[in-house]
Amino acid sequence: MPRKHWPPERLGVALAALAALGFSFKAIFVKLAFAAAPVDAVTLLSLRMVFSLPVFVWVGFKASRTAEPLTQHDWAMLVGLGLLGYYGASILDFIGLQYISAGLERLVLFTYPTLTIVIGVLFMGKSLHRRQVGALLFTYIGIGLAFAHDVEFASEIRPVLIGSAFVLGSSLCYAFYQSGAEPMIRRLGSARFTALAMIVSTVATQLHFTIKQPLTALIQPWPIYAYGAAMALFSTVLPVFMNSAAIRRIGVAKSVLIGTLGPVLTIVFSWWLLDEPLSLAQISGAALVLVGVMLASRH
Repeated sequence: MPRKHWPPERLGVALAALAALGFSFKAIFVKLAFAAAPVDAVTLLSLRMVFSLPVFVWVGFKASRTAEPLTQHDWAMLVGLGLLGYYGASILDFIGLQYISAGLERLVLFTYPTLTIVIGVLFMGKSLHRRQVGALLFTYIGIGLAFAHDVEFASEIRPVLIGSAFVLGSSLCYAFYQSGAEPMIRRLGSARFTALAMIVSTVATQLHFTIKQPLTALIQPWPIYAYGAAMALFSTVLPVFMNSAAIRRIGVAKSVLIGTLGPVLTIVFSWWLLDEPLSLAQISGAALVLVGVMLASRH
């Protein structure tokens, strides 16, 4: 069946699966870049966002040209979500990847569906149901098993604790981002919202880079530019737009459910491409996290 004749549900599922594939490669690209040269997390994130920026500016301009002007509330939401989603979450994630394996990073990052439940209970007056309690238990027992795997193969426990804490902070930022993204996507459209939020994130990233690093830090060996460009295209631009388009067609819950492909793909790719060790504890942990996310994503 030609793509243009696909029903919205089927197209949304395909877009969410492709987005999961792209996002799963981000940790791989970051690890490869760290191995290629002594580049720091802020510089690498800056390159990723700079390479992505022309696409977001073009899409944002095109999508906004005939659209209604943004209200003050729209701008406030865009700035807040942009700072949380692809600046705050990304910088914490990149820092965490300096300490822990790509497989553990992806599993810890996938606590965001259960963190979204906790946010709803603590701040939005929602009640905690039995299924959601099960989701929390499965997810965090799974994280514990994957954490034990990294500790087993690490020379010391402190880096694993530090890296996991940074990635958990990234997951919390992304949970807040996802909570606010769906209504904004329905109001502004997926392309316009994504482009404008990413422009906000890029500006914040470059301000962070300017404060922390000299401009000469952007002078890097060619492999760093190659990994930065690959991350920008395959793990930022394409999956970000595909994920937003999927959310518009099938909603956040189903998009998250399909996105559970991500941790499995990252573990496989990190074993294949990075020679990271694979153990029964990690596989079991991944399975429990996926069960927890599936429970959290069901209506």
